[in-house]
Amino acid sequence: MSTNKIVPCLWFCTENGSVAKVTEYYKNIFGENFQNGPIIPLGSTPGGNTEMCEVFIFENKYTLMSTANEHHTFNDALAFAINCEDQNEIDKYWNYFTQEGKEVQCGWCIDKFGLRWQVLPKNLGKLMSKPNSFEIMMKQKKIIIEEYLK
Repeated sequence: MSTNKIVPCLWFCTENGSVAKVTEYYKNIFGENFQNGPIIPLGSTPGGNTEMCEVFIFENKYTLMSTANEHHTFNDALAFAINCEDQNEIDKYWNYFTQEGKEVQCGWCIDKFGLRWQVLPKNLGKLMSKPNSFEIMMKQKKIIIEEYLK
């Protein structure tokens, strides 16, 4: 596993500050591409009960922290792009994140914790070079590759 010199820390809010709720959610979708370390209880903080955990997603290291009281929410200034091999992989991630989350537009969605995702085909640049591709994307929420190939 790689060790990032700079490690993004994602701050969640869950019932009782349980970071296990977060790790279980992402482990469920990323499977063997998700590994987490031990949960570190930080106890009572200004955000209420707080826990943290280091995780690796596709071999990239992140720190996840969860507090019982909401402090700062995620917004569109931070999103993670998932470069998918095909429509099946797009559907897998999109359906999971929007099941308890929200569809947005142009391949963007928000998961149940408020984290933003861009679920995109890895050949998006090639698809966007096709005639009318911008108009197609502006009409889509989930990216449907076939619509660019017509």
